Amino acid sequence: MEIFLSLVVLVLSIIAHEVAHGYAANSLGDPTARLAGRLTLNPIPHVDLMGSIILPALLVFTSSPILFGWAKPVPYNPYNLRNQRWGEAFVAVAGSATNILLAIIFGLIVRFGGAIGLDEAALSLAATIAFINLFLGLFNLIPFPPLDGFTVLRAGLPWHLSSGLSRIEQQVRAAGILSLVIFLIVFSYVFAGPFFNFVRWLFGLLIGSGI
Repeated sequence: MEIFLSLVVLVLSIIAHEVAHGYAANSLGDPTARLAGRLTLNPIPHVDLMGSIILPALLVFTSSPILFGWAKPVPYNPYNLRNQRWGEAFVAVAGSATNILLAIIFGLIVRFGGAIGLDEAALSLAATIAFINLFLGLFNLIPFPPLDGFTVLRAGLPWHLSSGLSRIEQQVRAAGILSLVIFLIVFSYVFAGPFFNFVRWLFGLLIGSGI
């Protein structure tokens, strides 16, 4: 039951991440996601079979140190954004910011919930939501395409540097799922341990625990 609950939380957190991109784009003048009916938390328009179900299920059921997945990308047109200098970075960071905000909210519920009479089951659910969202938010800030961190980095650099990163991004995207698989393998064997420990440390600070 706990594993299934973690999977549901992971999928819904991924969807919240994507919806946040759409809302950010819409607030900056691009209605593409809204017109496509993607500004909704209803999972049906967002679910990607591989990224939203198969991969998250494999990671959760194998107790992987990586919690990752994706929904169908929310469509947006960067040329519609009112702020052409920083708009794309704002749209990109909105997803991770939403996950981190959810982590803070539910982390504080864990921290102070006992004092207001929440039972152990409610606190456990809040802890699961907080940890998964903290992990997703920070993971997506890694500057590797197509993760949000790369888009933020590219959008924030001067044009002559940004154009070089755009070419790298196009090459990585051209490799399709292979580039993502290679990245996940390298991350799993080299960076997953320190990254997981860092997330656990932040989570412990958030909920007031010594983990």
